[in-house]
Amino acid sequence: MKHLLIFLLILILWLILPGVQVVRADGIIIPEQPLCPMPICIDPPCPPAPPCPPTPIAQLVIRYHHVNVTIEDQLALTKVDQVFYNPNDWAMEGLYLFPIPADATITSFKLWIDGQAVQGEILEAEKARQKYEEIVATLRDPALLEYIDRGAVQARIFPIPPRGERQITLEYAQVLPKEGDLLQYLYPLSTEKFSIQPLESVVVSVDIRSTKPIRAIYSPSHSVSVMQKSTTEAQIRYEANNVRPDQDFSLLISFGESEAIHLFTFRDARDSSDADGTFLLLLAPSTGSSSEPIPKDILMVLDRSGSMEGEKFQQALQAVQYILDHLNAEDRFNILAFSTTILQYQPTLRQASEAAEAKRWLQSLTAEGSTDIHNALLQAIQMISPERPTYLIFLTDGLPTIGIQDSALILEEVRRKAPSNLRLFPFGIGYDVDTFLLDSLAQENHGRSSYIQPGEDLNRAISAFYERIETPLLTNLALDFGEIETYDVYPTPLPDLFAGSQILVVGRYKGGGKTEIRLSGEMSGNPQTFTFQDQAFDREGTLNPSPTQAVIPRLWATRKIGHLLTQVRLKGADPETIEQIVHLSIRYGIVTPYTSYLVTEENPFGSREQARIIAEQWQTYQAAPMMEVSGKGAVQQAADQGLLSEAEAPLPIENETQQKVSVVAGRTFIYTNGVWVDTAFDPERMKTQAVAFLSEDYFRLLRAYPSLGAAFSLGERVIALVNGVAYEVVSAESQVPALEIEPSSPQSPTPTAQPTDQPLPAQSPASFPCLSGALLLTALLWRKFWR
Repeated sequence: MKHLLIFLLILILWLILPGVQVVRADGIIIPEQPLCPMPICIDPPCPPAPPCPPTPIAQLVIRYHHVNVTIEDQLALTKVDQVFYNPNDWAMEGLYLFPIPADATITSFKLWIDGQAVQGEILEAEKARQKYEEIVATLRDPALLEYIDRGAVQARIFPIPPRGERQITLEYAQVLPKEGDLLQYLYPLSTEKFSIQPLESVVVSVDIRSTKPIRAIYSPSHSVSVMQKSTTEAQIRYEANNVRPDQDFSLLISFGESEAIHLFTFRDARDSSDADGTFLLLLAPSTGSSSEPIPKDILMVLDRSGSMEGEKFQQALQAVQYILDHLNAEDRFNILAFSTTILQYQPTLRQASEAAEAKRWLQSLTAEGSTDIHNALLQAIQMISPERPTYLIFLTDGLPTIGIQDSALILEEVRRKAPSNLRLFPFGIGYDVDTFLLDSLAQENHGRSSYIQPGEDLNRAISAFYERIETPLLTNLALDFGEIETYDVYPTPLPDLFAGSQILVVGRYKGGGKTEIRLSGEMSGNPQTFTFQDQAFDREGTLNPSPTQAVIPRLWATRKIGHLLTQVRLKGADPETIEQIVHLSIRYGIVTPYTSYLVTEENPFGSREQARIIAEQWQTYQAAPMMEVSGKGAVQQAADQGLLSEAEAPLPIENETQQKVSVVAGRTFIYTNGVWVDTAFDPERMKTQAVAFLSEDYFRLLRAYPSLGAAFSLGERVIALVNGVAYEVVSAESQVPALEIEPSSPQSPTPTAQPTDQPLPAQSPASFPCLSGALLLTALLWRKFWR
């Protein structure tokens, strides 16, 4: 009876004690885990206590996460506001952790909890590393390894009552790293990806105030909106709902008055099979008084057929009126409205001063008749004058129904008569448009196509477009990289350079070293050349890429895949093109129509498996080579491929795909048969070196190559490459031979942290087999139990 009572007491204690739950936002709350119920043994003595099994329970909910940043010259003040909700029936308390951005110089730090100031502690990188390793070894969860080379801020959190909330406000100042006229700001947003639920709201708002003119603003990590308030003030905003961010927020800001380029190059030393490098070039326009806008001609060709009647036609008229209101003083314009016949505002181009009269003429137009695209385009082209850049904005909601209706014949006529100074920008409205015709017109005439789907605002889309092209500064651009051999450069051809914008060029290169880059173009018909000396392309590989370097290969692959898919749609496929699409999409984790299996396939994507997929996709294409050119599917496909080919940042991985595909530190991993596998690993050609999870060799390897931390943080089973060697993390119980680890390279210095398999201090949580206390910075146990 005595033993039965003891058993029941143990069972009750086991059931009522809560387990660990962890939540990460930009900061992390780590609730404490209580002691496990311990056996009450009198006679006979208790056997050794088994390890305390964790009890995964519901995650804390992040109500919102808002970040407001003010950058004044080189000083950045970051304010973080977030609310955590406790959905459980018991109060919770623990520790708050904020990973300090890499290379950040923190000058001040403040923390409030529900408006009350609390004492926080800044941990230097080495001290934080020791705790990270301690926690990983104790909790048997490697998630913190991604931040193993970063410091941290920690503070005690007051208990969060059941069904209650805690608001945490953090403020810190830092001096931003600067290279020449370029500032870089980094915010550790990637910690959000560990939340078990997508975040309800994420907002990052950055206000920039400078004593120097702002030349260019670019985020290599996220798609942001930029509002230039003046030459020295700007506001940047990133906003998303129901997302699980998977990378840090990065921002580049260029200052100065003259034209400039900013070059970033990356050659990945982790993978010896890829001998070439990838580059990103940011072309920033002049902001000085000498950068006078180039007079331009604007031709607006408006579909007024019967199908446009109603709201569509009214929005189109409003868009044309907006353009007329924003013409520069020296610009010229004309308007053509086409249906069965073509109406012209005037027979020739008119001065911007006539805009008011043209707006009155617009009010007389009605939507009726058929769609004669061929004659509308040819009449517009006949008005083009060779001495100015001409921007033809073509709006239509339908297929050709009168005159020449064959798309190939229309394209041939335009190709024959269009002058080289034409830039043609088609806007397809709705689903009944010929995507083949519109995309071909744009691609062959230095423009790009846009698609306005039902429910979207046509007026807003065209107004936003015209804001970007309103003030051309340099046309007919060309780049010369001197002695450096480049290839697969996108975009091709280069677009014009406009005030308030920048051009992002990505490509591949061979060799390396310093070179002279020349940017040539025309200003008002006069040739101009800008020379930039001593531009360095990395010759040696890099083990630890910067946040900007890490996104370059995937951004390049995104654009190339978009380009290849467009070529397949417009000109047809061949085995080599499909092979390139498959290889790139697997290597960089980009889901395409040819690689939807990325989220379903269980086999490793080695060379043999990729060859099988390529053969299957080519056979499928041959069986049905004709693609739809109109309809909802065709329009959506054209719009999606446009997003890829024009991407300014790698497209985010969708929430439902993150369980299968992950990108960390510029490398892509696919979850296959319980293992996160580096897509650069080829099981048919490579052998792995095994290292047991949490073994002494495991931590020695991380100290020798900190770049492996991000890969190892994915889980207990990982295959990752470094210096051409594939390391495979196997279960902790596996018996594997000791590793021979080469000394660290200069780019990855060996840290001085003590090995975690040494005896821990008496107060360490590891001294208590079933306790994780205030020193535990994170657990993220959901990743372990729900994978």
